[in-house]
Amino acid sequence: MSKSVSYLIPVGAVCVEQEVKRSRFIARLGRAADRPAAMDFLHTARRADSLAQHHCWAFIAGNPAKSDVLGMSDDGEPAGTAGRPILSALQYSGLGEIVAVVSRYFGGIKLGTGGLVRAYSGAVQQALGELIKEPFVERIDNLISLPFALEDPVRRLLSELQVDITQADYSHEVTLTVAIASGQLVELEERLSNCCQGRFRMRRAKQTTIDNSGS
Repeated sequence: MSKSVSYLIPVGAVCVEQEVKRSRFIARLGRAADRPAAMDFLHTARRADSLAQHHCWAFIAGNPAKSDVLGMSDDGEPAGTAGRPILSALQYSGLGEIVAVVSRYFGGIKLGTGGLVRAYSGAVQQALGELIKEPFVERIDNLISLPFALEDPVRRLLSELQVDITQADYSHEVTLTVAIASGQLVELEERLSNCCQGRFRMRRAKQTTIDNSGS
């Protein structure tokens, strides 16, 4: 079964620690499908290391190809030395729906601009190396309308193709709402045509995005 894989996303969260000239850098990475989820992750990291002097962060809260889902903060570090290096490390990874928070405990020795950039980006890169990833599959909601007599065979066909039925409506006919990867559309239409002998209608409802966990 073919699927349209847009990008990879995190599975779970990771936490790593690096020490640079007595400063401790604790990097946490996790999944953030949107900005509120990224902010929730940030608040959790702040609570976990409440005594840290800085909690610098960045996120890509969606498709990494879109620029409107990005965010970052230096949180008191010199401009451009923390948030930007963290975001750059995330962008280089190609992952989407990801947030990174790096908490710093100052060790008494100033690292300088270059040292801070290397420390923050290095902590995130180490965490990325330990992060488990999985494919994110973009799916499209479609409506399939058919006679009542064909509902059971069509449900069996959809189960065989691992196509999820998200809703069923009954009036003078059955209308099934299904979430399907765009790469499956042609195959599904062909299989439905054979199964129903042409007695069905399929049209797009609305586009959604669903990861492929369990499918």
